[in-house]
Amino acid sequence: MREIEEPDEDGLTVSAPRTGAAGVPAGAHALKYALEQTSPKRTALTLLNVNQTGGIDCPGCAWPEPAAGKRHLNEYCENGAKHISDEATTRRVTAGFFQRYSVAELSGKSDRWLNQQGRLTEPMVLRDGADHYEPIGWDDALDLLARELRALDHPDEALFYTSGRLANEPAFLLQLFARAFGTNNLPDCSNMCHESSGAALNETLGIGKGSVSLDDIHDADLVFVVGQNPGTNHPRMLAALEETKRRGGQIVAVNPLPEAGLLRFKNPQKARGVIGRGTDLADQFLQIRPGGDLALFQALNLLLLEAEDRAPGTVLDRDFIRARTTGFDAFADHIRRVTWPEVLRATGLSRDEIERVHARVLGSRGVVVCWAMGLTQHKHGVPTIREIVNFLLLRGNIGRPGAGVCPVRGHSNVQGDRTMGIAERMPKPFLDALEREFGFTPPAAPGLDSVNAIRAMRDGRAKVFVGVAGNFVRASPDSDATERALRGCRLTAHISTKLNRSHTVCGRVALILPTLGRSDRDVQASGEQFMTVEDSMSEVHTTRGRLDPASGHLLSEVSIISRLARKVLGTRPDIPWEDFEADYDTVRDRVARVVAGFEDFNVRVRRPGGFRLPNPVNRGVFRTPSGKAVFTANDFTALRAPAGHLVLQTLRSHDQWNTVPYTMNDRYRGIEGGRRVVLVNPSDLAELGVADGALVDLVGVWSDGVERRAPAFRVVGYPTARGSAAAYYPETNVLVPLDSVADISNTPTSKSVIVRLEPASRPPA
Repeated sequence: MREIEEPDEDGLTVSAPRTGAAGVPAGAHALKYALEQTSPKRTALTLLNVNQTGGIDCPGCAWPEPAAGKRHLNEYCENGAKHISDEATTRRVTAGFFQRYSVAELSGKSDRWLNQQGRLTEPMVLRDGADHYEPIGWDDALDLLARELRALDHPDEALFYTSGRLANEPAFLLQLFARAFGTNNLPDCSNMCHESSGAALNETLGIGKGSVSLDDIHDADLVFVVGQNPGTNHPRMLAALEETKRRGGQIVAVNPLPEAGLLRFKNPQKARGVIGRGTDLADQFLQIRPGGDLALFQALNLLLLEAEDRAPGTVLDRDFIRARTTGFDAFADHIRRVTWPEVLRATGLSRDEIERVHARVLGSRGVVVCWAMGLTQHKHGVPTIREIVNFLLLRGNIGRPGAGVCPVRGHSNVQGDRTMGIAERMPKPFLDALEREFGFTPPAAPGLDSVNAIRAMRDGRAKVFVGVAGNFVRASPDSDATERALRGCRLTAHISTKLNRSHTVCGRVALILPTLGRSDRDVQASGEQFMTVEDSMSEVHTTRGRLDPASGHLLSEVSIISRLARKVLGTRPDIPWEDFEADYDTVRDRVARVVAGFEDFNVRVRRPGGFRLPNPVNRGVFRTPSGKAVFTANDFTALRAPAGHLVLQTLRSHDQWNTVPYTMNDRYRGIEGGRRVVLVNPSDLAELGVADGALVDLVGVWSDGVERRAPAFRVVGYPTARGSAAAYYPETNVLVPLDSVADISNTPTSKSVIVRLEPASRPPA
């Protein structure tokens, strides 16, 4: 295999940020990356099947596809094409690779280098005291893991982590196995991203999911895109927003950074996007300070109440409020005490900017608010989303066409995994249904989420870590604390498709269990199988691989979980693991009897495009204790950095999917050839006395007094909101304190890290 070189950070070049996204260059970059990874034939086979009816669901983001029969031949974005090509690579990591590199050597390699080595091909074990992984057979590997699990003093000493790459069928089996084993310790990547959304929406609307469809986005009069960069994280959303504009709708973008995709979109599937100038998307851009979104929506709510005072019965939907909501009077009393000085201080906006948005709201019948991690990863993330619900409830913009809440998931099946039971706290009706179906009593005590799982490993209360997909080490906050915690385990095991940093942070014994990817053909005893996923808008549909597996030694996630469960549990309880492995229809039959909304699962999901799960909110049903939607009173403390400090938000580069950078470039932001950069407003640099281009350390400041340092970052003058900075994760996750979390949701506060810039203590690696 050709040696993949480490990237050279000294090759950094900086140019002006782009003012538009996609177009012909996006397709060219995607094709170039695909052909670097694999052959033209293999590229065509994957790309022409991605997001097609009966094809491969893109393993990237969870943005939904158009209805069956309305999809483009190339129904994927630049980053989706890179992601599927990255999985379909012909590069291979064999036993010889692990003979060549010790774990210590691998731990010194970059995230990009590790990923670029290719697909894992056979099970590997790092034995106690060894410095190299060595091959191990599947039976021996699963026997080793089963012995460690059975030897625990209590099932709660085990952790079963998942990422959103896991499809519905293995997700259902994993939670079934964990609960039959006796634990609810099912941390997942949602704990670190949209947990604040689920907490806020469950409390206020009775269901922790979005309420809108693609048609609602298209038909809305006004769409807010808040704390979100669709041009990089879910580019197909730009096509939906383009349709909103085509039908006469308006878009308000709210973000600390101007994002190219929200300024102008050149749709590569349309002539106007190839030879024309494209479509201007955002009618208004609010460059808000990090964490100021709660104050913004409180100001808008105050303006709506005052407009109703001036013209009673013409602004608020009084009938809706009276019949379908509770808590309005307390909410209104609270909002009327909000003051403009505190709003302007928290947001960094002018009153005129906010009042212009208010005018757009008054002129709009249907309003949709979309958001992502820019809202959820703050201490007050849950109250912020509750305030957005208040905003929508005031004018009845919940549960009707062209209106509603739209949390946009950045990972393919993270929403489906939660539906299938991947959560440390599942509702009692779900656990009761599991008991009726399988004849055992699931544990009632809440399990551990991701942050609490790290604390438990740190404190010696968790001793075996099983990661199913994902890269836990690099996705988690407080990198040093996370790595120390994992190294304290008796055994760590990762079910993975490709090499990543988590494989180098090992317990006393470590396993790498290689699995099929989304793009791989999955053949079991009953024949070729498919699996299913759920997107951000509750559409459930099939995904079926088309490629020959990367190795004859790979097992599917369903097979690995089923075989492990048999070895750990034996025949008690009486769960037909062999049948589940042989035929995934048998898994779906059980899902249909356990999970609400999945009745006749096998029949309905085989229809072109699958089916949409019912959302009671859209029928005017709110499963809250009162049976009504809930207005809330939300306090906030404006996030302020001390003198000489900045509020740092971590973010992705354009050529990155979650923790994996595909290249060293961030094309839309004008960054080429480097990732250790910190983006700072030139006015802030002048105030701080730091030169553009200087080499600095980022030093985190938090109440525990622990110094967290990310060394050797190049300063880039950039149009960020005043008082703020931005830098890429996972390189800056080291700065996010483990105990700095959102209230209620326990989500790490990765968008509100207080830092100072110090002269670099060492040159870049």
